Amino acid sequence: MTSEPYDPSVEGAQMSFDGRMSYGDYLGLDQILNAQHPRSSSPDELLFIIQHQTSELWMKLAISEIKQAITAIEDGHHPQASKMLARTARIFEQLNSAWDVLRTMTPSEYAAMRPSLGQSSGFQSHQYRAIEYLVGNRNLAMLAPHEHVPAVMAELEAILARPSLYDTAIHALAKSGFDVSGERSNVREQRQANPKVEAAWAQVYRDPAKYWTQYELAEKLVDFEDYFRRWRFNHVTTVERVIGFKRGTGGTGGVSYLKRMLDVVLFPELWSVRTAL
Repeated sequence: MTSEPYDPSVEGAQMSFDGRMSYGDYLGLDQILNAQHPRSSSPDELLFIIQHQTSELWMKLAISEIKQAITAIEDGHHPQASKMLARTARIFEQLNSAWDVLRTMTPSEYAAMRPSLGQSSGFQSHQYRAIEYLVGNRNLAMLAPHEHVPAVMAELEAILARPSLYDTAIHALAKSGFDVSGERSNVREQRQANPKVEAAWAQVYRDPAKYWTQYELAEKLVDFEDYFRRWRFNHVTTVERVIGFKRGTGGTGGVSYLKRMLDVVLFPELWSVRTAL
């Protein structure tokens, strides 16, 4: 045992980065760590900003994974799609954990910084909207908050022009010989539950060994929505704990608005089929 300080250069670690790529260079840490600009004197505002910025980074990754999963299902690469959907569920597990940190902010601490938010609100997150549109909740009314940013509108419209994750899963059922007739022709519109789709999933669940590919896809979708629902519920709980039933900064009813969102089901037949089995 030695009391000498450890010198990593002895083992060959690179210690000089003048003109060479470093950890901070690769990650763009200068831009990331200097992207927090509190507008109040409250020390708690930094927590609020970082929690939302890191959530947006996780959502960026979720969007990438969901898009890849859609393509994989379309191409019949179901094992790859399952991996991507599993990763997306774990991403939402991370997003859930972020609420635990934000809930350490007390009502008085939030009140001290709330005026600095202006009319900004989480429901204006275009990445969250992209996730909802990608997986299947195509509420076109929610395009309005993004109309002032042409690039964002173009991105959301491009998502709406293609089948959603759930549309793609249903198309995969059809390719496998299941009767899922009655699906809407315009994928931009909000989809309605279809009894034939439920019947198809019921057939899958009654014989997992025969329909293992479809069964695994179904469970990965349910797993994702399970974590997504927890994220929404934790959002409601956090908001109620911090501001009670005050109106949201963006003009919504706050908790009442968020509670309505809890009723939105992304993959309805995959939940209703459990009662039918």
